[in-house]
Amino acid sequence: MKDHPAVAAQGLVKRYKKSTALDGVDLEVPHGTVHGLLGPNGSGKTTTVRILTTLTIPDGGQASVAGWDVRTQSREVRRRIGLTGQQTAVDDLMTARQNLTMFGRLFRLNRIDAQRRADELLDTFSLTEAADRTPKKFSGGMRRRLDLAASMILAPEVLFLDEPTTGLDPAGRREVWEAIRHLAAQGTTVLLTTHYLDEADKLCDRISVIDQGRNFIEDTPAGLKRRIGDEWLELVASDPADMKNLEQLVTRILGTEPVLENAEARLSISVKDGVAALTAVAAEISAQRLDIADIGLRRPTLDEAFLHLTTPVAENSLEETR
Repeated sequence: MKDHPAVAAQGLVKRYKKSTALDGVDLEVPHGTVHGLLGPNGSGKTTTVRILTTLTIPDGGQASVAGWDVRTQSREVRRRIGLTGQQTAVDDLMTARQNLTMFGRLFRLNRIDAQRRADELLDTFSLTEAADRTPKKFSGGMRRRLDLAASMILAPEVLFLDEPTTGLDPAGRREVWEAIRHLAAQGTTVLLTTHYLDEADKLCDRISVIDQGRNFIEDTPAGLKRRIGDEWLELVASDPADMKNLEQLVTRILGTEPVLENAEARLSISVKDGVAALTAVAAEISAQRLDIADIGLRRPTLDEAFLHLTTPVAENSLEETR
């Protein structure tokens, strides 16, 4: 076990003219994990990544990647990281194999080693059958996997992914998710920014939520969801006219007033013991012979947790400087 985090930051500050993009961001990412940075547009996610990858110099605070200081040891940091931005970097006029071989040569591998590494990565990212095709004939997911492969030429300790699946269809996103899971399983530390909450939920071990240049909460995806309740009991009335009776029934039994969604004739309420709450409410509905269209339990989504955590402060968030 290494004696330093894969990524560490304390009090990062970055200012652009009169705007403050980062205002004291702290971060600690253990080795071999996938860590997500979530936040509204302009929250400071991309600025954080640019500092950690030595593309931007912070105005305050400290940060290290793979144990090396991003400000004073930037060359050592670059030797140990990979970065995939929002736009793909592959050449459409070259085949997949030629692209990866070229990147290997740019990283100063000799020709034989570059070709060998290209073949390894084509296999790793399930692109062997497409090795001699040009990326312009690829699907979006295949192009993105090729881009990820290019960032892995030197098998970096830490891989930074900035919105890795932007613009991809669901099939393409799943392909990229599988590639990221494979990298993490092989020991690569991954730090990603994303606007897709389901993506963070499925991929990340831990998530830092940042807004207005500050990280104000860090937790596991499950922990973030628990902050707005362990489970939700939902009821849908067959007749909207019965909603008032259902609302009073639920309030009386559970002691908490439910949320009413008039557009769907639906009641929702956060509960600790979902099965017990469901059983009690269903029994009373049956006893009173009320007609309902549906009743059930569900867990909060990360989207709901994100909105719950960020909505009060998101209105004045800065436009992110890239």
